[in-house]
Amino acid sequence: MSTLDPLALKVTRPYQEDDLPAMAEIWNEIVEAGNAFPQTEPLTLEEARIFFAEQSHTAVATVGGRIRGLYILHPNNIGRCGHVANASFAVAGASRGEGIGRLLVEDCLRQAAACGFRGLQFNAVVASNKRARALYESLGFARIGMIPGGFRNKDDVYEDMYIYYHPTE
Repeated sequence: MSTLDPLALKVTRPYQEDDLPAMAEIWNEIVEAGNAFPQTEPLTLEEARIFFAEQSHTAVATVGGRIRGLYILHPNNIGRCGHVANASFAVAGASRGEGIGRLLVEDCLRQAAACGFRGLQFNAVVASNKRARALYESLGFARIGMIPGGFRNKDDVYEDMYIYYHPTE
């Protein structure tokens, strides 16, 4: 008798209303760590409901039916720059290193193209976030700039942050 590896059941899908508690928990884990997201305050459930609904696309990654990560996709800027997207990714701490981040970024690139975006730009990839940087570079993102001391982490230490870009066409 063989057993099915639950990690083989990784999927991404648009989020649903009943996903919000798990999504807020994962998002807030990153915010509270203070070393990757610019936000300083966690989201309440009602704030999460509004925040995730406002995005061009919000998706979750599930493993064996449990939400283990998510991303948000939206324009990087307005008007004449609105054809370039921006995104944020969050993977539950207990699930890091399992390929969920790659699954999310690959899906995000497909969704960005489907939404009509011509490229995907990350404005603030913190230098110490080596896993994310390695992932983005392995997927063909170009590091196009660095902002010295551009990110203030939870310990009030200023870190460099990088800008990455990937065309969607």
